[in-house]
Parts: sequence; C-alpha cells; structure tokens
Amino acid sequence: MDIYLTNTEKKCIYKYMVLLILLIFSQTSLSAQTPPEWFIPLREAVYEQQLTANQIAPMYREISARARTELYGAPQLVMLSRCEYMMGRAFLYEERKEEAAARFSDGMDYAQRALDVRESAEAWVMLAENLSQSCVVRSVAFVMANGLNVEKYSKNALAINSRNAAARIMIASRWVYAPSPFHNYRRGIEMMTAILTECDMEKDDTFNIYSAIGYAYVQLRNSAQARTWLTRALEIYPTNRYVQTLRAGL
Repeated sequence: MDIYLTNTEKKCIYKYMVLLILLIFSQTSLSAQTPPEWFIPLREAVYEQQLTANQIAPMYREISARARTELYGAPQLVMLSRCEYMMGRAFLYEERKEEAAARFSDGMDYAQRALDVRESAEAWVMLAENLSQSCVVRSVAFVMANGLNVEKYSKNALAINSRNAAARIMIASRWVYAPSPFHNYRRGIEMMTAILTECDMEKDDTFNIYSAIGYAYVQLRNSAQARTWLTRALEIYPTNRYVQTLRAGL
C-alpha cells in the first residue's frame, strides 16, 4: 500500500531525522573525547588527596546527577562508571575497602551496561579500571577468578582505539606492580615510557605513568631516577600523598 505524505509531514520527518543524526553524533563525540569540564573537579580532588572521602562524596553525587541530566545512552553510563571509579579510589585511599568495593562494583555494572548499548574503548577501559581496583579490595579468590580480565578488557579497548593511554597503562602496570616473581620492572618502565609518545594523554594518565616509573625505579634501588620521575609526578599533583611518601623514602 502506497503512503502519501504532505509537504508538512515530510518536513517534520526530515527535521526528526536531522535531530536524530545530531544526537547520535553528539553521543559519539562525548564518549570519544576527553571528559567534560564539569567532571574534572572530581578527578582533581581524588588525585590531589587534600579532601577526605566524606568531603568528596557531595561532589561525586552532584557530578553523577549532572551526568544523568546532560548525557544519554552509552556516554552517560560510561561517565557514571567513571564517577563510581573515582569515588571508590577516594574510599580506597582511606582503607575503607567495603565502601570502595561497592563503588567499583557499581562502576563495573555501568561499564557493562554501556557496552551492551554500544561498544567503545572508553567503556572497556572503565570496566577494566573498576575491575583492577576491585582486585585490590576483594578476596584472593576474586582476584584468581577475575584478575586476568583486566588485561583482556584493556586489549579490547586498544582494538578500538590503539592510542588509548589508560588501556596501555593498565597492561604495563602488570609488570610494575605485580608481586614477585611476576613483575618485570625494566619491562614496565620501557612500556610506560613508550605510552608518553604513542598515546593520547590526559593529565591523570601522565601522572600515573610518571609515578609508576618512579615506583619501578624505587624497587630497582635507583634513587636518582626514582627521584626524577616522582618529582615529575608531583609537578602535576603536588599534594598527592602516595607519591610524596615514595619520594620521602629515597
């Protein structure tokens, strides 16, 4: 059966299609670019380590609420996963492991839901990052059952975007932070250094690389190199207590 449309109806359909295309494009752009400016204060607060987790919590709730009103679909879910990850890190710094585990668990759920909507490097990264931190606060049995998936998910992200720094950092971190005999500090340093020139970097990515290289040199008892890299990390986040402690021990 033929369908006949008036010019007015055709114009309405055309406008609808244009709006739909713009919506899809905007969501793709948001998921592929750096986080929006309104997220940055949460990231900075977590890495600066000047506020307690209880002080960060209102910011986390505010930014999570903003993600729900300003983003849609997969980008919204990725951002919510990112918020959970940051809040979990804030709890982890204070050894509040049960609260951290709950946040990382929710972060994994949001990331998986984002992947169910649309696969993206960012969603795979958030699934890997939340899982990685979950392994820190959960049982050995959890780590044995799930730990290897961190690298798997990171590689899934790199298959979509080979320049994703966070994914590369998680793969390299295995060689830096794994317990003996599974670490290989020199290999970790080499991999971390390559990321600096081969990937698209965010501020926290650069800090994570500098601090990881510094930590590796601490373990290698190379105080001069360790001090150099840890100082570079502190130039980014001068009040980060973790790196301050590493450097103070040299």
